[in-house]
Amino acid sequence: MEVPVWSLNEVFPGFDSDAYRAAKEETSTLLAELNSLLEADPLADAPCAESLVALLARLDRLQVLGETLQAYVYARFSTDTRDAGVLAELNAIEALLVPASVVEVRFRNVLARHEAEVRQAIDTEPALRPYAFVLQEALLFQKHQMEPALEELAADLARSGAEAWSRLQESILANTSAVWDEATGTRKTMVELRNLAYDADRTVRKKAYELELGIWKSMEIPVAAALNGVKGTVLTLGKRRGWDTALDTACAQARVSRATLYALLAAMEASLPLWRRYLRAKARLLGLEQLSFYDIFAPVQKSGASLPHFDWDQTREFIVRQYTSFDPAMAAFADHAFEHNWIDARPRPGKRGGAFCTHFPLVRQPRVFTNFDGSFSALGTIAHELGHAWHYETIKDLPALLTQYPMTLAETASIFSETIVSNAALQELDPSARLPLIEMHLQDGCQVIVDIYSRFLFERAVFEERQQGELTPERLCALMLEAQERSYGDGLRKDERHPYMWAVKGHYYIPGLSFYNFPYAFGQLFGLGLYRRYREEGASFVPQYRALLRATGSMPAAEVARMAGFDIESPDFWMEAMREFEPEVEELEQEAASMQGIS
Repeated sequence: MEVPVWSLNEVFPGFDSDAYRAAKEETSTLLAELNSLLEADPLADAPCAESLVALLARLDRLQVLGETLQAYVYARFSTDTRDAGVLAELNAIEALLVPASVVEVRFRNVLARHEAEVRQAIDTEPALRPYAFVLQEALLFQKHQMEPALEELAADLARSGAEAWSRLQESILANTSAVWDEATGTRKTMVELRNLAYDADRTVRKKAYELELGIWKSMEIPVAAALNGVKGTVLTLGKRRGWDTALDTACAQARVSRATLYALLAAMEASLPLWRRYLRAKARLLGLEQLSFYDIFAPVQKSGASLPHFDWDQTREFIVRQYTSFDPAMAAFADHAFEHNWIDARPRPGKRGGAFCTHFPLVRQPRVFTNFDGSFSALGTIAHELGHAWHYETIKDLPALLTQYPMTLAETASIFSETIVSNAALQELDPSARLPLIEMHLQDGCQVIVDIYSRFLFERAVFEERQQGELTPERLCALMLEAQERSYGDGLRKDERHPYMWAVKGHYYIPGLSFYNFPYAFGQLFGLGLYRRYREEGASFVPQYRALLRATGSMPAAEVARMAGFDIESPDFWMEAMREFEPEVEELEQEAASMQGIS
């Protein structure tokens, strides 16, 4: 079967469809009505509980409509960033939803004005109890917002400011290319060049790396301007909203305490010697004294053995079968996603790189975006993103306001799903595949722990220096190399690292989500902790797992973790999860010693 592109017709048949126009019109009407209602204060002259239940129902409908429209237009944009019509519609939806920021501000202000009554209503009205955390969180963020008119202005300016800077970075990444073969004039896009980091031929990897750096060098001025624009906006608005630092905002959005974040970071830093051992062992397995940046994703294999490649049908069969061993309902869902073209997997010009899962609450369906090349890594990425999709499937029947889980918990189901597939592969594939599979798992772990630690250090340094003024491309490169030195250390050659990783990762350019990456480390280790519980408890864990996923939108991360018996404010929990990697590092070291004839 040909690698598919997704079908979005069940969401909307197109921008000109009656359904799409009706959703836009209803959104516009609802925004106007809610702003008028909230300005008048619907809790002032009516019973608080009854009025609040009715208000939440209307806010929920707005969430369904706005989230679906945004997801639909962005899904169209991500598969063809060059389409002027799609870009115009993206701008139109952003403009349509500007008043939503005022709705949010006024809603929080109404809650704060009647805080005592609201808290009493939560205790006495059964219909409000599921919303307890959401309402309490709204009261917290009310203390960190500007006046409605200023929030509306900030949202409106974002369309031509921070959001536009973000799209610039994304468009550069999606549309730049370099000549690969001078004789034929063949070019490779940035996405294709970055995918060659997985090539078995070191000369190919190095050539792709050098061409990529050359592209970023030629584009460093506009991309640096984009990063300065985004981070400058975040700092300005954060100060106006009363946040001490962008990290405080990030913790609140992630629903974690500073104690949890510091416990996680302490475990990540403490684990660096283990990861450097892995990188040194990988270098020996590749016959190198030391890895270069372009060797990080190089395949490791014994002579004459390699990981199999998968066509699309084989990918589907493998993932569905492994999911079946855990939860048949999860497997049936994944099979439905494959069958109904819910996955856009075919690489093509204009399509952005990377992978993500999005969902459309209006039709209660998700979609998966990826760039499939037949590798086992690509199969693992699909398993990861389908985990996100399954997470949505478990909560899609809840009110939309109770499905807004934070980034920290967003990675739980994806890591868990990916772990199911990778562990099954160790058991099922030919024994010659064991070494590359173990190395691939460590490779992924190294990215989520070591590279993300470098990203955290880099972003924190950028925020500190951006307060004093704009950073030049040269300074951004220097800060990235400093962060890589602190994280990778002697695991990578100093002269062949990647000073432009700040230009590569679109996460730095999301105005509303600073420090986007540390939740991935949270999710990796939390997911491994859950998988350890599954190993211990077997099938009885499945309903507990579903219950935990359903709670992710209505509890702080620490309370969700307590459902699984975890204390995430203790470094001990994170270090215990990190130990899952130790036997694999030791096995890799033993294999490296064996291949070098060392007893």
